[in-house]
Amino acid sequence: MTKARADYGFDAPHFAIGVAIVAVLAFGASIILFANSFLWAAGLNFVIGLVFSLSAVSFVWTTRRGKFMVWAELLDALALKGDERLLDVGCGRGTVLVLAAKRLPAGRAIGVDIWSSVDQSGNSERVTLRNAEIEGVRERVEAHTADMRRLPFPDESFEVVASSLAIHNVDSAPGREQALSEILRVLKRDGTAMIVDILHTPDYQKYFSAQPGAEVERRRLGWRFWYGGPLMAATLVKVRRSR
Repeated sequence: MTKARADYGFDAPHFAIGVAIVAVLAFGASIILFANSFLWAAGLNFVIGLVFSLSAVSFVWTTRRGKFMVWAELLDALALKGDERLLDVGCGRGTVLVLAAKRLPAGRAIGVDIWSSVDQSGNSERVTLRNAEIEGVRERVEAHTADMRRLPFPDESFEVVASSLAIHNVDSAPGREQALSEILRVLKRDGTAMIVDILHTPDYQKYFSAQPGAEVERRRLGWRFWYGGPLMAATLVKVRRSR
């Protein structure tokens, strides 16, 4: 009997499909142009097809492998005791949620999401909890339907708050600031927030840096977290809330 495997889907699946289609069309045009002796145009389309093909490979590798490796390292760097409460804001199908739960044998990993399938394929609370069950951490995982701008938790509820590629999906700058404010509100003193995103991270850093008692750092996470290339590289904004 084949053992069930957790399935974490694909981030922004429509974008990945679009990139792959462009690559196929460019290669097809290159072949047609070459056959009709338009060599310079054939070469140009071949290069375009190659660039978009590499971009598609990068995108798929990051969403299926690379981001797991990077998030595992980020969580390990926290040196968790194992009894903390961690909140994953925009948890999706549970990538960070499950990785965290594996490091919290006496703690709790709690995720919130609005379960948009545009942001991640097949996104649902049922799938997230099923992945936690398959990974053997269901008893210490919770998932809730909630807007990140109005988190349903008391002040200072969590030692760690994480968010991966979620906050940029809030359309307005005031809305994103409200999400950041909520993250800081539910974070305990001496707690750590780690926000990974591909857009608006300078704004996140600026907002947190203006808050009393917040120590902030911002850095790129490298090629393993590229969504198609360096122009869509993920960046970490890490916040330490002092007493």
